[in-house]
Amino acid sequence: MVTSQGVMKILFVGDIVGEPGRLVFGRLASLMKARGEVDMIIANAENAAAGSGITEKLAREIFAAGCDVMTLGDHVWDKRDVLPYLSSEERVVRPANFPAEAPGHGACVVTTACGVKVGVIALLGRTFMKYLTDCPFHALDREAQKMQAAGIKTVIVDMHAEATSEKVALGIYADGRVSAVLGTHTHIQTADEQILPGGTAYITDTGMTGPYDSVIGTQKELILQRYLTGLPNKFEVAKGPGTLCGVLLDIDDVTGKARSIVRVQKN
Repeated sequence: MVTSQGVMKILFVGDIVGEPGRLVFGRLASLMKARGEVDMIIANAENAAAGSGITEKLAREIFAAGCDVMTLGDHVWDKRDVLPYLSSEERVVRPANFPAEAPGHGACVVTTACGVKVGVIALLGRTFMKYLTDCPFHALDREAQKMQAAGIKTVIVDMHAEATSEKVALGIYADGRVSAVLGTHTHIQTADEQILPGGTAYITDTGMTGPYDSVIGTQKELILQRYLTGLPNKFEVAKGPGTLCGVLLDIDDVTGKARSIVRVQKN
C-alpha cells in the first residue's frame, strides 16, 4: 500500500474513450496498482462503449483492471440496457444533480485497501449541455453535507461540464469542503492544476484516455468532413494506441486536504 504518514495517493483518470481507452487503462491502471503506486483509482467511463455510454460488461472489465469507482456524465443514458446495473452497483456514479427518480446513484463511499473511506460525487454542468438538470452547486451542497455528517474527510468531485467558467466557479464554491474538484467532458487536458486556498485540488479538465491521433477521440476524417461540408455523419472512435490522461492526487487522509495535484500522461 502507498499510504504513509497520513498521505493517500489517488489516481483520477479522464474520460475513457472506446476500445483504445479501455486497453491503455487496463494495461497501465493494473500495473500501477500492482506496483503499489496508487491507493485508489477513479475513472470517468461514460465514453467507454464505442465512445458513447457504458455497458455492464465493460464496467466489470474496467473494475477488474483496477478501477475502484467510475463516474459518468451526459452520456449516462446512451446504453439503456445498463440502467438496472446503475441501480445495483453503487460504485458506478451518475451525476447527482439528475432528478432523484433517475436510476443510479449520484455519490458513493468506498473503503480503500489502506482502510480510508473516500467519497466520490459526480456532477453535470448546465451551460451548453443537453440535459435540464438540477443546479450542480446545490447538489454539491447536499452531497457534501451527507459526506461530512458521515465523517468522510476525503471527497473527490467529478465536474462533467462544457464551460470552463462553470467548472472554475464550482471549484471556488467547493474549496475547503472537498478534497478535489476535477473537470471532465472536453477531452483536452488543461494546464491549470492547483491547490486552492482552502486545500481543494482543482483542474479544469483531466483530459481523455483514448486515441490521440483523432479529434477528441473520434476519427479525424469524419470530423473534418462535417466541418467542411456541414453535413451530419456518424462519429466513430479512432483506431490506434491510446494515451492515459488524468491527475495524481496526494491527499491528507486525516484532514482530507489536498497536498499536491500532478498531471498524468502515459502511453
